[in-house]
Amino acid sequence: MAKLYYRYGTMNSGKSIDILKIANNYEEQGKKVLIFTSAIDDRHGVGKITSRVGIQRDALLLDETVYDKVLAEKPDCVVIDEGQFASSEIIDQLAAIVDEQDIPVIVYGLMTDFQGDMFEGSKRLLELADRIEEIKTICWYCKSKARFNTRFKDGKAVFTGEQIEIGGNDKYLPLCRKCYMREKLASQA
Repeated sequence: MAKLYYRYGTMNSGKSIDILKIANNYEEQGKKVLIFTSAIDDRHGVGKITSRVGIQRDALLLDETVYDKVLAEKPDCVVIDEGQFASSEIIDQLAAIVDEQDIPVIVYGLMTDFQGDMFEGSKRLLELADRIEEIKTICWYCKSKARFNTRFKDGKAVFTGEQIEIGGNDKYLPLCRKCYMREKLASQA
């Protein structure tokens, strides 16, 4: 029986390399996998999944036609990158792929933005996913588990601005709650 999986983690937790590994494993066994990503993250080109270790792969763009695309291709598995950027409607379609087509769907993404607020896609995934798994990494400053994607500008943490601002280690660092709160207090001083 297929399931809807939501695997979340902070930036730099290895989500993209997990996606590339899953796709490779399916394809090595002669099985078909469809990979989707958001058009919003264009750091390495639109429709690209790129790991920080340098591995890259083309992906289909995730949009409101995802159900139809999957129905036409009949894959053995669907893997989604940047699930936090998906609308609730798209997440509902992913659940329908699982329920109606019996195809497993594995969604990777961030849980919260730089202010600690949940993304629309993440919220809907928490409501619908059959299995929710955290991909862990450590705080940039200490040895604790990172929980926050902290936005930086000119070397200082910032806590205001648009919810979505695409960037990697040049703009965001994973921090634990203690270090995040320390940075937040320092920004208010």
